Amino acid sequence: MADNSFDVVIVGGAVSGSSTAFHLAANPDFSGRVLVLEQDPSYQTCASARSAASIRQQYSSPINVAISLYGIAFLREIGARLAVDGDTPDIALREGGYLFLASDAGADELAAAHAVQTALGADIALLSPDALAARFPWLNTEGIALGSLGLSGEGWFDGYGLMQAFRRKARSLGVEYRAAKAVKLERVGDRIGAVVLADGTRVACGWAVNAAGAGGADLARTAGIDLPVANKKRMIFTFTCPDAVPGCPLLIDPSGVYVRPEGTSFLCGTAPPPEHDPDSTDFEVDHALFEDVIWPTLARRIPAFERLRPGRAWAGHYDMNLFDQNAVLGPAPGCTNLLLANGFSGHGLQQSPAVGRGLSELIVHARYVTLDLSPLGYERIAQNAPLVERKVV
Repeated sequence: MADNSFDVVIVGGAVSGSSTAFHLAANPDFSGRVLVLEQDPSYQTCASARSAASIRQQYSSPINVAISLYGIAFLREIGARLAVDGDTPDIALREGGYLFLASDAGADELAAAHAVQTALGADIALLSPDALAARFPWLNTEGIALGSLGLSGEGWFDGYGLMQAFRRKARSLGVEYRAAKAVKLERVGDRIGAVVLADGTRVACGWAVNAAGAGGADLARTAGIDLPVANKKRMIFTFTCPDAVPGCPLLIDPSGVYVRPEGTSFLCGTAPPPEHDPDSTDFEVDHALFEDVIWPTLARRIPAFERLRPGRAWAGHYDMNLFDQNAVLGPAPGCTNLLLANGFSGHGLQQSPAVGRGLSELIVHARYVTLDLSPLGYERIAQNAPLVERKVV
């Protein structure tokens, strides 16, 4: 096969693209050539490197719960799964749990989601205000009707390390990575014939995978496919606290403000209100969001944080699916050899093991073999049938 012709061309070499490449190369039923195109091989601005890097099963939709149940199993076994020549990756997985707090208005919804989660095997406990106060004496439970705590299987990890482990393992299995920007999916009838690069080079492909993150919607548009995906800036702020807050999980206040430990420090954030959440490609940090919204909320919920000491902050981008805040996965409409992995809306890292496995199965077996990801397919957009996920952070 010519140098510029590959069985599979994956656009986007961050965590979803590299997971797909790894799962393809590791599949004994696949013997083709795989090329991964990554416009920024330093990965300095990709979402995988700038997120809060956490994993949870506390979703309201069964498919998202199932995806993360596989994800945590994969992360626990990452040393064996992604070792290269005896060198095992360590992503510092800490199963510190998520703690969702609900007011009276949200208690029924929290309990309903808990029923979905536990039916699928997630290790989640519902806690009354008294039980919360007993378990977390530093927590102010005023205005809280119910809490939902992940006892195991939820927590945080080194997201950049996971991405690099997928990438390194894929390369060790023969996947080629090329530093290049894809600007067009060249469509011939109902197929993608080639991926066109910024320098004009055409790379012929048997399959194309759009895992281009922030650029995924623009790339899909070149093939006549409209994705309701926009770039939304999200900021993470760090701080230290002179007072101990032992056993702090990843806590989500009813307001949407979240906080979790990071070593001896903490990191926190929140989504801005819709009227202050424009499409964005810059990386400027709005420190007023921390000063005016996040800090006061945290100090009310955890009084020890009144004395916190702000640290560094950074911004990244969600490829936000404006339709229903869930990923768009699988076959593209009207295009027989194009697969989509777009619009993760902040869930890309934790969903990457199941996503890479699923997309590789579509290429090798023409169907999902292990976990049916079709609820996240493009068809729901075409049918105006959103997949409702009530646990969006």
